Amino acid sequence: MKALTWHGKSDIRCESVPDPRIEDAQDVIIKVTSCAICGSDLHIYDGVIPDMHSGDIVGHETMGEVVEVGSGTKNLKVGDRVVVPFTISCGECFFCKRGFFSACERSNPDKAKAEKLWGHSPAGLFGYSHLLGGYPGGQAEYLRVPYADVGPIKVPDGLTDEQVLFLSDIFPTGYMAADFCDIQPGDTIAVWGCGPVGQMAIKSAFLLGAERVIAIDTVPERLAMAQASGAITLNFMDEDIYDRIQDLTNGRGADASIDAVGSEAHGMASFDSLIDRVKQATFMGTDRPHVLRQAIHCTRNFGTVSIVGVYGGFVDKIPMGSAINRGLTFRMAQTPVQRYLPLLMERIVKGEIDPSFVITHTGTLEDGPDLYKTFRDKQDSCIKVVLKP
Repeated sequence: MKALTWHGKSDIRCESVPDPRIEDAQDVIIKVTSCAICGSDLHIYDGVIPDMHSGDIVGHETMGEVVEVGSGTKNLKVGDRVVVPFTISCGECFFCKRGFFSACERSNPDKAKAEKLWGHSPAGLFGYSHLLGGYPGGQAEYLRVPYADVGPIKVPDGLTDEQVLFLSDIFPTGYMAADFCDIQPGDTIAVWGCGPVGQMAIKSAFLLGAERVIAIDTVPERLAMAQASGAITLNFMDEDIYDRIQDLTNGRGADASIDAVGSEAHGMASFDSLIDRVKQATFMGTDRPHVLRQAIHCTRNFGTVSIVGVYGGFVDKIPMGSAINRGLTFRMAQTPVQRYLPLLMERIVKGEIDPSFVITHTGTLEDGPDLYKTFRDKQDSCIKVVLKP
């Protein structure tokens, strides 16, 4: 089959690789009908995710049709159309039983590596390094899905791939970001990063009852999309974000702030972000947490900072004095996608949201390497890429 494979920094190739096969009774094989390039895939593309191996198949936003079913699979049959969560979860361990599917104790065969870096291992993920299981990803013609009775959700008749594909990651992640904010009537929510996850967080904040959403970015197309969703938009290269949020909230600060950027914040936005970039380039730091620092300062006393941007290692110069003395709550996670799927599928079916609004580019797997570059460099007004194998 054809698949997109990683061969080093900025080196994604469309290659022929062996077809996946059933390896466990709870596996299924799906024929991929749509997949997407995620913003977190760009961390792999930029070479900042450790323990990637040359030839690894990438991608974790995937859906398709079941074409083969393991003997122990009960909930799926050949011909079912499904969306596959990016988190791989057994459904039976301590964390899965409590709904924390992204902390599954069984699905990461390389968990000893993750424990050395993070203390404990999260769940295995599709197409996201050997720290997280080394599972082949879904930017391919076919995908093996372990624990198939726990992960994939069936797609109701009448919905297009584009409407449901993002249930695999960015819609649940953006929704979780807003859910973490415990939104009350009249609340103002600030969202850093208007990429696909940020756009979903903006929509979700309004769905959950926010009165105002302040969206922060510098890319005109992203800001225009956020404004079309009803957000107040701020360009961080043109104005002081702290001062503007203070102005907009009568000096109180945002009720909650969402960091949808993570480890690769823009290197020229401020002096501290420039220092972060220098540290990362000289191997003196692993992440660039400028957005997290700013979100802390911009959140009101006893507010919430919701973190869904990807951080890989250690961050420094975090203003914990501010957070502690002002009573901030931090909430963060790799999204336990399965926890949100039924609710979000219902919202799509009811027409409350159509996640396809973020799609700007569609191509084939062969187009994938060029579209990775287009997406990373924000060329051609690119916000979200869908691939059709």
